[in-house]
Amino acid sequence: MSMSHLYGRREEEEQEGVEIESFEVTDWDLANEFNPDRRRHRQTKEQATYGIWADRDSDEDERPSFGGKRSKDYTAPVNFVSGGLRKTATEEKQQQQKGEGGSDSDDDDDGPSAPPAARGTAPKTLQMGKFRGNQSQRFAGGIQSGQGIGSWEKHTKGIGQKLLQKMGYQPGKGLGKNAQGIVNPIEAKVRKGKGAVGAYGTERTKQSLQDFPVVDSDEEEEKEFQKELGQWRKDPAGAGGKKKPKYSYRTVDELKAKGKLARHSTAASAGELAQVKVIDMTGREQKVYYSYSQMTNKHSVPDEGPPNMSTRDQKGSGFALPELEHNLQLLIDLTEQDILQSARRLQHEKDVVVSLSHESRALQSRLDAEQDAIQRMEAVLSLVERFPSGETAPGEGPTMQECARIFETLQTDYYEEYKTMGLADLAVAVVHPLLKEKLCSWDPLKDSCYCLEDIGQWRAILESRDLHSSAPDSNMDPYHRLLWEVWIPVMRSCVSGWQPRLVGPMVDCVEVWAPLLPMWILDHLLEQLILPRLQREVDNWNPLTDTVPIHSWIHPWLPLLQTRLEPLYPPIRSKLSNALQRWHPSDASARLILQPWKDVFTPGAWEAFMLKNIIPKLALCLEELVINPHQQQMEPFHWVMDWEGMLSPSSLVSLLDKNFFTKWLQVLCSWLSNSPNYEEITKWYLGWKSMFSDVLLAQPLIKEKFNEALDIMNRAVSSGIGGYMQPGARENIAYLTQTERRKDFQYEAMQERRDAESVAHRGISTGVPTNFKDLIQTKAEENNIVFMPIVAKRHEGKQLYTFGRIVIYIDRGVVFVQGEKTWVPTSLQSLIDMAK
Repeated sequence: MSMSHLYGRREEEEQEGVEIESFEVTDWDLANEFNPDRRRHRQTKEQATYGIWADRDSDEDERPSFGGKRSKDYTAPVNFVSGGLRKTATEEKQQQQKGEGGSDSDDDDDGPSAPPAARGTAPKTLQMGKFRGNQSQRFAGGIQSGQGIGSWEKHTKGIGQKLLQKMGYQPGKGLGKNAQGIVNPIEAKVRKGKGAVGAYGTERTKQSLQDFPVVDSDEEEEKEFQKELGQWRKDPAGAGGKKKPKYSYRTVDELKAKGKLARHSTAASAGELAQVKVIDMTGREQKVYYSYSQMTNKHSVPDEGPPNMSTRDQKGSGFALPELEHNLQLLIDLTEQDILQSARRLQHEKDVVVSLSHESRALQSRLDAEQDAIQRMEAVLSLVERFPSGETAPGEGPTMQECARIFETLQTDYYEEYKTMGLADLAVAVVHPLLKEKLCSWDPLKDSCYCLEDIGQWRAILESRDLHSSAPDSNMDPYHRLLWEVWIPVMRSCVSGWQPRLVGPMVDCVEVWAPLLPMWILDHLLEQLILPRLQREVDNWNPLTDTVPIHSWIHPWLPLLQTRLEPLYPPIRSKLSNALQRWHPSDASARLILQPWKDVFTPGAWEAFMLKNIIPKLALCLEELVINPHQQQMEPFHWVMDWEGMLSPSSLVSLLDKNFFTKWLQVLCSWLSNSPNYEEITKWYLGWKSMFSDVLLAQPLIKEKFNEALDIMNRAVSSGIGGYMQPGARENIAYLTQTERRKDFQYEAMQERRDAESVAHRGISTGVPTNFKDLIQTKAEENNIVFMPIVAKRHEGKQLYTFGRIVIYIDRGVVFVQGEKTWVPTSLQSLIDMAK
């Protein structure tokens, strides 16, 4: 509805006397709202109590309130409105042309407004220009087009502009969030004639058309309302009207989508679900279906439902062709099935194309890889063909150095082919003949370093770090096979003709080649070739006739053979024992022969050998010793004391106790009983004591025997045995006793101090094990193993250490060794064995 229509309805209601409330902005509001000097309206007590229901006063005429229509003043004079005279057609045409020109000027300059009598109660627009404190300054001369509106804000700070700016308003733009509101006030347009509203066409201005482009028409609203209302009526055209048929169209895409859904729901509609009775009450009337598949197809054709009997009768029974409908429906179903089959075949073909494209790309990549492999194989074949073959004449093929370079090229540039095809086995056929030819004239005893560099070069090329062969078999490493088939035969022939007593060249040869030999080949060389030769030579050795000492050609093998030589020791001890049966202690050659074996034999075996073969001879020598203070023969005693380093201290002390001190003390007692010279006795005592080493004097039994001799001398001096006693003899013997006792005490104190210092030094240098880490440190120093922490390396907060080549960490007194996948606890002795 247009604005003019609304104003017209309001005028009619006012003229009819209907009481209404006026909520629009009036002239009084515009004139007094922003006037600071306006006269304030004082609220009466009745207005404060009853509000808008209070009785109106005469003062309220100045500002109409919301109470309703103002009462008419019947005392005012009556003014009549002229109805005018009817004009001729020519005058009306001229006035219409003038009115068109006036309307154009109204749009630009806001022409004069209609007289008040014609406009009824339309509000007057005030031009609010300059407020200079005069409240009654108003302009009722017409409506202004917004010129000068708001110019009063340059003299004051209005609240309206502030509120608009706070809400996002920008000067010069429209109101609202998207600036869609009108900026200029509503414009009025002067009607051309005196006819009713709409008699002269539309009365909308340019601004109205621009701000509200939608035509607001009552007829269109009525049509839209009737259209919407007809959708909910059962028969908008009436009971007798003909219902318009509705058609349903289905595209190919919809049909394909339905076919996909039908395929997915086939399994669900099988079995018991196909016989379920479904009552559909979603429409206007109840419908019954006998399967879910029927229910899913209820919206395929937008029918209003099955017609009732009356409707069927109304359609007429003359055009009922069920056979034709069935055939048409069958044709439609067949066409749909053909479309779905074609769509499925098309999708299948597309899938086949995608699969074939993927397979084509995979085959192409495989073809490229195989082409690359063929090229690499051709390059490998060209390198392999450079090796000498069976048809190559001697001396024409590549040398050993050239073969080594070819193998290095194969390993660096064609490593994958080298490993997969086992090209290292070519060394058996290529390098073996060349190396055999080079080693055929080699004598290891004369030139032990011959061909050493060549073998070392082939070790770096052929030896595999993954294989650890322990015996000759089919899976032997190529480098091991090279040594086993080429180098070992040369050494076997050399050892078979070798004299074991010429030990130097053979030991040098083995020591030079040991770093290049695998462990099992070195063991084979030592155990199967060298050790049997030594055993045969030991069996042929005779210590009585052989001028070369046996230790001179056995002991050089100790660093290499170590415990493997133990089977040789029993025959050696047996032959030495047989040779000592007729030995006398005066022969020093036995000591020279036996001394090198003291550290070789075990302590038990050495002690048993001494007790069986040496100590009995020394005991006989001491028994034959004659102790004569006046003419003493010291050679037998020296023969015995020369074996002090060969015998254990306990064995030597026992020998002296049984065979020497008994006779010695008896001679002393008999000498003291025959008026002796105590000075000579003192010299004799000190002379025999000087024959013993400090180690023997520290033995308790030896010390006891010498103290017993002092006691005998003291008793003899105190009792006066022997008659005449030299002056000062008693004092001399007492002084000697005191001096010897003091020496013994000082020696014991010094020995204790020395032991304490050694313990303290050992505690400082090696660290007295106060915890498990110190104990490991001590054991590492004793076994010459590096034990140190790894910088910035921890496992579960524990410091990691290197113990030789092993990585360990310590947790609550337990050593954990790094295994292949986890940390394994181990004992200290096992740790030392692994580190060695």
